[in-house]
Amino acid sequence: MLQPLHQPLKSPEDLAKMKVAGRLASEVLDFIAPHVKPGVTTGALDKLCHDYMVNVQGTIPAPLNYAPPGHRPYPKSVCTSVNHQVCHGVPGDKVLKNGDIVNIDVTVIKEGWHGDTSRMFYVGEPSVQARRLCEVTYECMWKGIAMVRPGAALGDIGSAIQKHAEANGFSVVREFCGHGIGKRFHEEPQILHYGRPGQGLKLVTGMTFTVEPMINAGKRDIRQLADGWTIVTADHSLSAQWEHTVLVTDDAFEILTVSAGTPAPPAFVELRATVVS
Repeated sequence: MLQPLHQPLKSPEDLAKMKVAGRLASEVLDFIAPHVKPGVTTGALDKLCHDYMVNVQGTIPAPLNYAPPGHRPYPKSVCTSVNHQVCHGVPGDKVLKNGDIVNIDVTVIKEGWHGDTSRMFYVGEPSVQARRLCEVTYECMWKGIAMVRPGAALGDIGSAIQKHAEANGFSVVREFCGHGIGKRFHEEPQILHYGRPGQGLKLVTGMTFTVEPMINAGKRDIRQLADGWTIVTADHSLSAQWEHTVLVTDDAFEILTVSAGTPAPPAFVELRATVVS
């Protein structure tokens, strides 16, 4: 049985505001990119992002004091997940060093609407394995996004991601997933990054959600650190994640988290989709 759709479909007016929020979230990543280098702390990156969002953009950092059921309030404005940290890494005193990889996850609120995106960054020169993991994870995100169209199933997205990750010798984290987004940070449906083609909710025009696979170089098992937020790989292997917010259009999809510095999609992405707003 198909799960019911709890997410309200977005009107053209809603989508215009979501595109603004999405662009602003992506522009935070453009802004922070030159600051990601050896010697900087994750806490300093968080402060730079916070000040840019609040003082330059006039946006609200959605993660700051966010407290879903069972969690203490998140204490920072972005998430910085370094090396074996899978997601929700809390910025602090950690000093980035040459060869590290770091995911910076940004969600802003503008006029009540959320924009949510993340990218991987290399600190200096990464190892061959680290670079390959980041590149394959980026491809995994796009393999999933490329399945988005009206009538497609959520399982089509997850299956495409899982197959590409596992074909390259990596594993997919299963405890965390993409999500619907709009006036609320997290809405239905859940977007799993594994699955079987044809299974799950069917997509319809006007849905908005994130695709944000977390891919591990080792096994998929994870654990939570004592801060109550940071998730790491159980085997201490590297992990990577990329994220876009996606709109289901009449014939395919549109990426809502686009800015001047957004990396280009891989060559396999068909041009039937509107990638740049």
